[in-house]
Amino acid sequence: MEKESATFAKTSVGAAAVTRLTLTVFRLNGLLLHWGDRLVEPLGLTSARWQVLGAIALAGVPLTAPRIGEAMGVTRQGAQKQLNVLAEQGLVEARPNPAHRRSPHYILTPQGLALYRQAEALWAVQAADLAKLIPSSLASAATRTLESMLHQLQTVNVFSEIES
Repeated sequence: MEKESATFAKTSVGAAAVTRLTLTVFRLNGLLLHWGDRLVEPLGLTSARWQVLGAIALAGVPLTAPRIGEAMGVTRQGAQKQLNVLAEQGLVEARPNPAHRRSPHYILTPQGLALYRQAEALWAVQAADLAKLIPSSLASAATRTLESMLHQLQTVNVFSEIES
């Protein structure tokens, strides 16, 4: 931690706070993915496949691989990889997309929807347990902060700034 403190000392208070937030999100993301893998493993899923099923289920309309990737925060290729596996398992089905021949819409099959609902039931128990430990006011404040950061990063084309 001494090295981390030395690095933060060279930046503004705001930049140090955003850096700590970012590092915490990175650590939390890794932990949530590992934890999610263990949660849905009995269902034959991984966190990534659970996320794809969820993106489709929560959208309420068929989605293309790029839209699923956007909803999950991954690349189109990452979403497509999971879609291919889920399609092989009979959990999602590709449907023609009149707007783009090479980018089909994906829907959940009845088996996919049933599996997603099972995963959500497992999650509901865990969410209730976590809610006992984290006050809703803190969870709401964290959500607002992360949504603000997400919006700012999407608004400012981060990649063009990094490349210049």
